[in-house]
Amino acid sequence: MQIDKSQIIDALRHVDDPDLKKDLVTLNMIENIKIDGTKVSFDVVLTTPACPLKNQIRQSCINAIHQFISPSIEVLIEMTSRVTSRRKETDAMLKDVKNIIAVGSGKGGVGKSTVAVNLAVALAKSGAKVGLIDADIYGPSVPMMFGMLNERPTGYDRDGKTFVYPFEKFGIKILSIGFFVDQSKALIWRGPMASMALRQLFNDAEWGALDYMVIDLPPGTGDIPLTLIQDFPLTGAIIVSTPQQVAIADVRKAADMFRNDKINIPILGLVENMAYFSPPDAPDKKYFIFGQGGCRKFSEELNIPLLGQIPIVAAIADSGDSGSPIVDDADSPVTAAFMKLAEGVAQQIAVSNSIREIFSGGETG
Repeated sequence: MQIDKSQIIDALRHVDDPDLKKDLVTLNMIENIKIDGTKVSFDVVLTTPACPLKNQIRQSCINAIHQFISPSIEVLIEMTSRVTSRRKETDAMLKDVKNIIAVGSGKGGVGKSTVAVNLAVALAKSGAKVGLIDADIYGPSVPMMFGMLNERPTGYDRDGKTFVYPFEKFGIKILSIGFFVDQSKALIWRGPMASMALRQLFNDAEWGALDYMVIDLPPGTGDIPLTLIQDFPLTGAIIVSTPQQVAIADVRKAADMFRNDKINIPILGLVENMAYFSPPDAPDKKYFIFGQGGCRKFSEELNIPLLGQIPIVAAIADSGDSGSPIVDDADSPVTAAFMKLAEGVAQQIAVSNSIREIFSGGETG
């Protein structure tokens, strides 16, 4: 039986990316096709290592080869990834960072930092290169959540300017304003001074090449989050809430901030934290202590995905206090929720980048 490369390509034109709604060949996602008798191998280059549909895509490729060429062909597929980005080559700010994700909330106390930290670690566990900036300047919690309260970053001087090296832990690069101030004392800075300090975390650090930069924004819609949103080329935003109606009301304000005509940052989705409680001795039962359905209803109203529902688990708080993010615990039932959240975020970024590429008149790669 004679097989040539054009047959493989034609067969794979029948396999669509479920999110991007185009076939893998058109999307330039097929590489390194090799044929050895009746054995065929090739790479499928996904738009993110956190793709939740990789197994579905793999099986669809195998089915297409068997259907359109021959069921006797042995198909070997390497699932790789190349994270997409819609950053312009002329963007000087964080030019080696492909996607910048803001994690915000309409109010404090909803677990925004917990979500940001575990999202960053989950993305790294999926195989991506990830950075995390703690921009919650008046209440930085990242140093405690990583067990680094007394750490101070090192740096070097270049052209009369000091640059710092981010810390690396749990597979991600980390910087926080908390590494530079005494956290036992109140930080009494006016808006312009705080904004300048945050810009230095972004611009005066050796971040290197990253697939995703996660920013833990201050809560609310004040001066600091507005400055960050307007000054930095964000890929999109995630809003964290709890199920109570009072929290949903504040989420509306955060959504209005991102969707303001002068800002216009895509909202990737909503995360419902403290969504329900499941007793350890009855993990299949769910008790909706703070109400049910509020975040889902609001996400439908805004026409954005509900990316994840994180349960109330004492181990989440304990992990934050002990300096070890819960998602790093393979035995925790919450880990799956955060890994699913990371997949959903990566999926929404890939779709958002593709849509923006289509409307700009380019080709998706």
